This record gives sequence, C-alpha cells and structure tokens, in this order.
Amino acid sequence: MSEPKAPIPAPGDTYKGWLFKWTNYIKGYQRRWFVLSNGLLSYYRTQAEMGHTCRGTINLATANIAVEDSCNFVISNGGTQTYHLKASSEVERQRWITALELAKAKAFRMQAESDDSGDESSPPAAGQGGGSRNSEVQSTLRTLGSKVEDLSTCNDLIAKHGSALQRSLSELEGVRLEGQTSEKIRQVTERATLFRITSNAMINACRDFLSLAQAHSKRWQKALQAEREQRVRLEETLEQLAKQHNHLERAFRGATVLPPSQSNPAIDNKGSAPVKGDASDEDDENEFFDACEDVQEFITVPADPKYHRRSGSNVSGISSEMGMDDGTASLDEQSVASNPESPQSQEVVPMRKRRTRIPDKPNYSLNLWSIMKNCIGKELSKIPMPVNFNEPLSMLQRLSEDLEYYELLDRAAKCHNSLEQMCYVAAFTVSSYSTTVHRTGKPFNPLLGETFELDRAQESGYRSLCEQVSHHPPAAAHHAISERGWTLRQEIALASKFRGKYLSIMPLGSIHCIFEKSNNHYSWKKVTTTVHNIIVGKLWIDQSGEIDIVNHRTGDRCHLKFAPYSYFSRDVARKVTGVVTDKEGKAHYVLSGTWDEKMEYSRVMQSSRGGENGAEGRQKTVYQTLKAKELWKKTPLPDGAENMYYFSTLALTLNEPEEGVAPTDSRRRPDQRLMEQGRWEEANAEKQRLEEKQRTVRREREREANRSASPSEEGKEPADGGGHQDNYKAMWFERRVDPATGEPTHIYTGGYWEAKEQGNWDSCPDIF
Repeated sequence: MSEPKAPIPAPGDTYKGWLFKWTNYIKGYQRRWFVLSNGLLSYYRTQAEMGHTCRGTINLATANIAVEDSCNFVISNGGTQTYHLKASSEVERQRWITALELAKAKAFRMQAESDDSGDESSPPAAGQGGGSRNSEVQSTLRTLGSKVEDLSTCNDLIAKHGSALQRSLSELEGVRLEGQTSEKIRQVTERATLFRITSNAMINACRDFLSLAQAHSKRWQKALQAEREQRVRLEETLEQLAKQHNHLERAFRGATVLPPSQSNPAIDNKGSAPVKGDASDEDDENEFFDACEDVQEFITVPADPKYHRRSGSNVSGISSEMGMDDGTASLDEQSVASNPESPQSQEVVPMRKRRTRIPDKPNYSLNLWSIMKNCIGKELSKIPMPVNFNEPLSMLQRLSEDLEYYELLDRAAKCHNSLEQMCYVAAFTVSSYSTTVHRTGKPFNPLLGETFELDRAQESGYRSLCEQVSHHPPAAAHHAISERGWTLRQEIALASKFRGKYLSIMPLGSIHCIFEKSNNHYSWKKVTTTVHNIIVGKLWIDQSGEIDIVNHRTGDRCHLKFAPYSYFSRDVARKVTGVVTDKEGKAHYVLSGTWDEKMEYSRVMQSSRGGENGAEGRQKTVYQTLKAKELWKKTPLPDGAENMYYFSTLALTLNEPEEGVAPTDSRRRPDQRLMEQGRWEEANAEKQRLEEKQRTVRREREREANRSASPSEEGKEPADGGGHQDNYKAMWFERRVDPATGEPTHIYTGGYWEAKEQGNWDSCPDIF
C-alpha cells in the first residue's frame, strides 16, 4: 500500500517516507522507513520503531549524493557508511534528491557558521570556561534589565506629558480670542515639546534594547546550534558503540553452544556473501533498547545482600516464584512456560483481521465558552453537547477499554500465591488509566438500553458485555468472563461537575474480579479524573486519589495512591505508589510507577519505622526491598494516533462494524458512526433526534408506570436502594445485593451469547 506523497519540504523541515534499501545479496532490497531531520538521514524497519530503535544515521553535511538511474541513488559519507536506495518512482526519487540537497546545504551552512562563531571568540582557559560564560550572561542580563527600566521610565513620562498636553488642548478649545490666547498656545507648545522629547527618548531606548537583544540573540543561537550538533555527534557515537556491542554479542553467541530454546536458525543459516552498505543492522535480533532506569525509591532502601542468597520460602512466608535475584525467572515467564494450555502450545487458528485506522479527525473550530458559560455547576450528563467535543466511541466502549491489558489477569489467574496475584490485579487496575492520558474527547452518553459486546474469545479468550442500565443517574453494567479462569464485573455511575476551569469526573460503584481456581474475590473503586484548561489553554487529564484493593477471601489488601500533578513537586508526573499487605497488615510488596507508562514491584525483606516526617510528626515506614521488576508496560500508540483521537490499537477496533451483534449495540448508533466518518453536521442532527426520541420514550414509560401504580403509591419515588429512577428493567442484567460488599449492583443474568448464536433479538427495544 503506497504512502501519501508529501510535498517537498523547505530547508529544515522533517521529511519522511518509505524507500527500498539494499541489505545483502540474500535479502536484496528491503522496505524501510526513512526520516530526514536536522541534516541527518535516519532509517527504521517500521514507523513504530521511531520511538525506540534507529537502524542507522548518516550526517548529510559531509555526505555525497549520487543518482544511479531513474529510481536508484546512493548516499555515502566517504566509505564508512553507504546507503544504496531505491524509490518507488522517478518522481518520488526526485522528491528525495531535492529534500536531501536542501538539507545538505543547510547542514553545511550551519556547520560553517558554527566554525565562524568559534573563530570570533577565543576559547576560555581550562577550568574557567564555565565561569566566564556565566559572568558574560549575567552582565548581559544586567544590561538588558537596565534598558527595560529605561523603557519603563520613558513610558511613565510619556503618559504624564501626554495627559498634560491633552488638558492644554482642551483648555485651548474653550478660550476666547483675546489676551489669553497667546498664553495658552505657549503652554501647548511647551508641553508638546516635552512630549516629543520624551517620545524620542523612548524610541532611542527601544532601538538600543532591540539592537542589544539582536546582537546577543545571534550569539546565543549559534551557541545553541553548536550544542545541538555536539549532541548529535554524541548520539552517533553512542549508536556506533551500540552496534559494536551487538556485533560482539552475536560473535559470542556464535561461539557458545546455546540451548535449543535459545538458538535462532536465522542466525546459523546466514551466509557470508559480500554486501553493499550496512547489512549487519538488518538482522532480526539486532534490537536496541534504552537501559532500564533505576526504580525510584518509595520509602524503600536496598535489602541486605544476605537476603539474595536465602530461599524465598524462608522470607515473609511467600513462595519464590516472583524471583529472589536477577538470575531467577519472573512469575509470568515461569507460568507461561509451565502451563500446557498456553497459547503458544495450541494449534494456530486463523484470526480475524481487524482494522488499524479510522478516518482522521476533521479540524472544525467551535467556541467552547459560548456553550459552557451557562453550564457551570451542572451535571455533565445534563448538558447538551455537540459532537465537536466527543470522540466516536460511547461510554460503554470506553468501559470495555479496561480490558486493554487483559494479559495481566491471565497471569494473575496462574498465580498460586494470593499476594503475588494481588500485584497483578493492582497493575491491571493502574493500566486501565493508561489509555486516558491524551483522550480529552468526551465519549457519547449511551442511550438507555444500549449495549456493547466485545467478543475476543478467539484471539484473547474472553467475552465482554456492557449495558446502560440507568439514564438518570447514568449507570452502566459490565461483565467479562475469560476461559483462562477469571471474571470481571462492574457497575459504574459517573458524577461530574464543571467548575469553570476544570471538569471533575467521579466514578461511583465497585469493580469485582473473581478467579475461578483460587476463588479469590477482589474489589476496588476508581479514582477521580480531572480535565484541566477547559476554557483557555491546552486540555490535559490527571488522575488523582487512592484505591484500596481488597481480597475478600484472604483479607489481603493493596493500597494505591495516585499523586495529583503539582507544578512544585519534584516527583515524576502521574506517579503511582502502593503497598501490598496481608490480613495482619504486614507488607510484602511495594509497587511504584506511573499510570501512563509502567508499574514495577519490589519484594519487601524487612520494614521499620523511620524518623519523624512532616509537620504532624508522623513516622515514615522504611522498607528494605529487592531490586524492582517490571509488572506492566504500556504498549505504544499506533502510528498517526494524534489524528485518530489518540485511540489505542484496541480502541480503533471497538466501533468497527460486525455482523450478528444486537440491534442495541453501540456500533449501530448512527450519530456515532457519522462522527467517525467526519460528517459532524449530520451527526449533530442525528444526536438531537436520538435524544428527543429517548425523552419521548421515557415520558411514555413514566405515564405507563403512573397508570399501573395504586393511588397510594402514585407520586412516590421508586425505592430500589440505589437511586435508579428510570423505572426501567435491564435486558441482560438484574439488580441484586453483592454478597461480598453488601452493595446493590447489577449482575449479569445470562442469555446474551445464546441469543446471538440463535440470532434471536426479538426482545431488544428499538432505541436507534
């Protein structure tokens, strides 16, 4: 599939596209993604690698560009690097040649300017360079500050003399043509002269300030460019070192007898045929990853080395499956390796190919304040919103996105220890927020009786069903069951308030996760979501609050804290910390990470009370822990996500049309479908039609309820214990008291998937 043709960039712009690069005589030309930016030409195997794995970079400032024929051209920097490239057409080749020549000219010019800048000022003496540069900057800042004070003084004088001149002119208009005239004219002339002198002084001060700022700005720009080029050279050096390290590692692998599970026939079968250019970086195992950062301390200190030599069964009474040192496999690796029902061991079944793109979001302007100024203090669900503020998914589909990282529950189901299982459940809880970091669009409010199914039994082993069970207040019930031994259910009602500058969304209700083998039953609630800069500025989302995950069978608990963003905090943004304790309150694991990136766990070896901390004199617990290991890491967003509402790979498939779904499924909602297609005006009209239809149906339902009610009960609020006042009976869920928490909630009653198999949807209401 050909990529869209980008216009020829101006010098300095980034130019991207697909080219074919010669690798070796076995593989020939291979399709690679090339990026031209800041005088550097880099390439990647796919667009997704741009964030972490660069396959090669060449500096165009010293490179030669030669055209071989209508589609082929060569870029070389004198022998160490040579790229033999081929475009898809002669026109595409000419686009690249033009862009490369422009980038080369600019890179050469910037290098020459950097050399000239170095000649203009002699280098400082060793050990004094930083001090001299600092004193020079301070001197320049003092000079600029004095000029700003001069400008402020001139501004005050201009205002003073301008007012006096205006008064004199007003008085001159009121005098008679007698002896007073000459005196008034003289006063006006004097004040006009003062005003002119002050204005000239203001102009001169502005000129001095501008010339001084321009002179130093040019020098600072050159210094900044020199720093950038030095950074690029360092990056190139690091890349070469990484390649050398990779070559040594491959040579070591070739000289070492590896177990069959670790050997790679692709490595053993490679020949030593001569190649053109860089071929070594095309091997499948040539992956470069950033070094793992040391986990930030969360009231923890490294444990005594003696703990690393002890058996896990002797420490805290916990099994050693999660690894006691760096040489021990992690829990998920052991579980997958030992599980005969692992997907790797099953027969491969052809999977349905799901879509990876939706139409790009149109760029329509809208005055937000004109709509929101009359809505301050109201419930968000009661504000009539155009689709311009929405994303083409319903709240039911957003609720189903909690299953984005269902693998965490699969791993938890294989755990034999409840405390280890709690770590994975906590990571799953945090992972459900990772899809919200850029998602500032509001999902569609589901219509009463609207449903959404997510059938991933073939690919992922689970099935999920959501239904809107109440409209005022809005509430949705969700039930997911996996053939790998877990069930997830929740009922979430949203309480939201618009505060003028920000929007607070408080989810109400509990989430339950039950594991079949161990019968462990976990429950927790969601934290508050805040959307900032509603009126002015760029929208951004924060999650804050605390979550207590409880195992109702064993009494284990995990306390998670989502730290709110603070401009003055030195902690990382979006930080999450937590402690896993048993029923006696003894800590066994410490969790740390961010809700938009990753979560890690550390085994607690010993805990003690530290010194007093804070104004209240509370003691801070100090945990001695083993080295942190990764529990969960966010999957990168697909290419072009910024133009597709920042949808994840799963979110892109949620509104994909499917055969056989219920007539009440969100995929069949017409206003949502029109918005996804970019037809927003039609979507707004359809949205108003559906909302008015829902109001009509509700009024009819209320009249029917009043007619059937006895005279003594007429006019009373329904007492269902949960505030649901729609007089509506859900199709697939029934309201019951949860035996674990004692809270009223909607429980799935069954029958949906059987109705789908039979194609029998006669009982479904007509809501669209």
